[in-house]
Amino acid sequence: MIAAILALPACGRGRHRVLEVAYVSAPQAALRDQVAAIFNRVGNVKNGERVEVLEREKRFARIRTSSGLEGWIEQRYLVDQKTFDGLQQLTAENQKDPIQAPGVLRNETNLHVSPGRDTEHLYQLAAGAKVTILKRDTAEKQPGAASPQKAQRGGKAPAGPVLEDWWLVRDEQGRVGWVLARMVDVDVPLDIAQYAEGQRFVAFFVLNEVPDSDKGVQKHVPQYLCVLTDPHDGLPYDFDQVRVFTWNTRKHRYETAYREHGLSGVLPVTITKEEFDKEGMLPVFILRVKDDAGTVSERKYKLNTPIVRRVLAPGEVSTRPAKKRRG
Repeated sequence: MIAAILALPACGRGRHRVLEVAYVSAPQAALRDQVAAIFNRVGNVKNGERVEVLEREKRFARIRTSSGLEGWIEQRYLVDQKTFDGLQQLTAENQKDPIQAPGVLRNETNLHVSPGRDTEHLYQLAAGAKVTILKRDTAEKQPGAASPQKAQRGGKAPAGPVLEDWWLVRDEQGRVGWVLARMVDVDVPLDIAQYAEGQRFVAFFVLNEVPDSDKGVQKHVPQYLCVLTDPHDGLPYDFDQVRVFTWNTRKHRYETAYREHGLSGVLPVTITKEEFDKEGMLPVFILRVKDDAGTVSERKYKLNTPIVRRVLAPGEVSTRPAKKRRG
């Protein structure tokens, strides 16, 4: 009994030594036995690992892992509980968001809590990692960072602060965060990527599949809705044009069945199906579009291959004629 009583203050002192909880933001970092030019490595910690901060000295912190391992680490490899909670909340709020496109990372990339290079981040994704794109936003470019913007038509640089595009993405482990858009390649199928015509694919969706028999081989070929924009960062909309690519089963090739320009489109785009009397069950896509006042409204379209038509709600009037072209 006396031994147990004597042990309590010691346990209390151990708990009080913890200054705060932190999380490792580097892919992997070494723990050293002392803060000195010459040191021994006592272990490693990994990205996202929870640790307790016991002591700070200059740019180092002494930490304890969940397994009880203690050592010194550079403080720049640690983020606080607030950052961890922010990413957890971001993940929870966007876990069910519709996927707008798959993407592949060009380089090692940080998952940020909010758009911006100087915002807090925790997880680091490897080059080549696959992500799903959910939303777009912009942030002002940091001084000294390479500018993603080019001169607009007419040779004049954009006025005001230079903005960079950011994607809200979900990684293969289900974690959600913001990444610099130019670090992500939208993984567009080559069959339709060749029709970019100098525009940037923002998102794409399979509307349905059609059967095709080419040289005796039976297959089902997807038909696509694509949303695109000019290849410039910082635009006041997510996309300004849409195209629908349908499959010509006689010529065995994709054709542009529908295109529309001049939109102030906002993600997400919604894909669904709907019953249309004699036409039967058809693929439907819904675009969210801003007007001049910034009000967002929805526009519904149906595909009855190879024809795409606007579906007007009761009392709705089509205010912008669509431009169509068969490719």
